Amino acid sequence: MKKVLSILLVLVLVAALAACGNGAQDTPAPVDDPTPTPDVAPPVDEDPPADDTPANDGTLRIGFSQIGSESDWRVGNTESVRQAVADAGWELIFNDANQQQHNQIQAIQDFITQGVDYIVLAPIVETGWDSIMMDVAEAGIPLILMDRSIDMPNQEDYFVSWVTNNFEDEGRRAGEWLLDFLEEEGRLGDDINIVELQGTVGSGPAIDRAAGFREIIGGHANLEITQSQTGDFTTELGMQVMESFLGRASAEGRPIDVLYAHNDGMALGAIQAIRDAGLVPGEDIIIIGVDAVLLAFEAIVAGDMNVTVECSPLLGPTVVQVIRDIEAGITPEQIIFSDVRVFDETLSLIFPDRYLSAADDLPNRVY
Repeated sequence: MKKVLSILLVLVLVAALAACGNGAQDTPAPVDDPTPTPDVAPPVDEDPPADDTPANDGTLRIGFSQIGSESDWRVGNTESVRQAVADAGWELIFNDANQQQHNQIQAIQDFITQGVDYIVLAPIVETGWDSIMMDVAEAGIPLILMDRSIDMPNQEDYFVSWVTNNFEDEGRRAGEWLLDFLEEEGRLGDDINIVELQGTVGSGPAIDRAAGFREIIGGHANLEITQSQTGDFTTELGMQVMESFLGRASAEGRPIDVLYAHNDGMALGAIQAIRDAGLVPGEDIIIIGVDAVLLAFEAIVAGDMNVTVECSPLLGPTVVQVIRDIEAGITPEQIIFSDVRVFDETLSLIFPDRYLSAADDLPNRVY
């Protein structure tokens, strides 16, 4: 009996090997073999060998290259993406470029090497992306632009969606507010000396916010931008450049009437420079900011700043929804804009349908 069991076991093993080698499903017919078969012990029940390969649980891996942490807005933007990705149950691979484009390019190359499922990019500047965008396309990884844009031939072929704010419209809304404010003050016909703190040179927000503002005030020759310089979206540089603006204005004998800052961080730095010059911010100089961060709201309520145009950093949920749509086979819109809102404590009392109260919305600020 033992000999018979041994022969049967050998035949079963031969059949199994044949099936694995050629994919055949039928068990080959037994062949008579006159050669004696040695005794083989019956198999002993034991656990199968452990499989060290991690199970594919469907978790998406998202590579996110952020510009840096130069402002409260940027910090809030990063946290919005982190939280939204975490809520979705996905993995975020984060890179802080520290305001250096070459850091972002290297990060994207690393994302490609790691084989992430999606890449989210907040580009520092608009140009210089051609080569790395082609690499991303060749790797077949969907890329989502967030906040800022890129400028290259056929750029729309290299990203599935751009989740952003309408920077040019923000500039227009800042200009419209200024015209309305000057009219209410009875100064719309006066010569108005405007200085401008621009954002990072070559960045989408800096280019578009400047263009939108100029479009609105361009029909008023008495409203003149006499000085314009980058503050690189930072509070410290905003203060330093404002000091320079004030020094030149004093030397020329033409006081500054309006500061238009491309973000609230620079406006807040400028407020300190204005105080140091012995002037009253918000009164001696009208201060316009963009972003609508918490500190700007507090400054408006305190009377140190006049207005801020909202540019919401809370783009994370929209980015996640774009990814969900793609995963579901739905083509997302290629450009998705957030709403533009304007907050102050003057015109909001006169035109509540156009402007919102900073004091009323202050408790809602989360960045």
